[in-house]
Amino acid sequence: MHATLPLLRQTDFPPLYRKPLEILQVNLGYRCNQSCLHCHVNAGPGRKESMNWETVQQVIELLRASKAHTLDLTGGAPELNPHFRYLIETAHSMNVRVIDRCNLTILEAPGQETLAEFLAANRVEIVASMPCYLQENVDAQRGEGVFAASIRGLQRLNALGYGLEDTGLVLNLVFNPQGPALPPPQTALEADYKAYLQENYGIRFKQLYTLTNMPIQRFGSLLISKRQFHDYMNLLKSAHRQENLDTVMCRNLLSVAWNGEIYDCDFNQMLGIPLRLHGRPRVHIKDLLNVDLNGNPIGVADHCYGCTAGQGSSCGGALG
Repeated sequence: MHATLPLLRQTDFPPLYRKPLEILQVNLGYRCNQSCLHCHVNAGPGRKESMNWETVQQVIELLRASKAHTLDLTGGAPELNPHFRYLIETAHSMNVRVIDRCNLTILEAPGQETLAEFLAANRVEIVASMPCYLQENVDAQRGEGVFAASIRGLQRLNALGYGLEDTGLVLNLVFNPQGPALPPPQTALEADYKAYLQENYGIRFKQLYTLTNMPIQRFGSLLISKRQFHDYMNLLKSAHRQENLDTVMCRNLLSVAWNGEIYDCDFNQMLGIPLRLHGRPRVHIKDLLNVDLNGNPIGVADHCYGCTAGQGSSCGGALG
């Protein structure tokens, strides 16, 4: 796989500084039951990285110390971590909002037969990958049979009350472009998703998040192989909007890797760009228990243009 950091490190991206921490995003491991072409984590069934018990306990300590109101769980497939359910139950008991970034097909994986019911019982917010509402596009990006399994997963979640009004069980979907292009306007695409999925499968959900594909890891390597990397970067830079800088996710989010190392965002984690703290080459979760990062400089490189291009992109979808 081609390394993208050497092509991104030299940058003219504007400097950014942290606001008070609100969201702790935790990557529980890179193992996944899928291998998607757009995956910026390069996750897959063969990955072995997984957060251990000691680090999970440190995540809980940081949640208490920082007073972050949201725990955002990601992977790989975060559900494959053996401590996934314990971490959710503990955060739930602390009245912390919990998000599970779920690929939907994990609901049918061996050993996950009660996963959907567990998530509902603990009021976990689900952000589900659904890169298109058409079968051919989803299967092309994520593998044959993924669309059908995703539809079954969404119908199962709806049956539990997810995505329905007045249940409090939040179900949001995520769209990624098929290739090196910016996502279409989020509001219009959400309306298309809702109409098509409701009419054809009886599926309902709350919001659609449109995410820009980042020129890193698997997707970035593919761009290099196809000699499209520089054209894609030019697209992102030409679409940069200064007003998006105030609401990019790294301002109020910390990314925790499976081994406890801390980064400004999930993308920096994948590139190995560490959090800046007193010149340390690496910062571990245990180093932050009594540290206020408000005003701390954020590590930036050219991939950051992916978050500010056009309508903007973050873990919560478009910025504007």
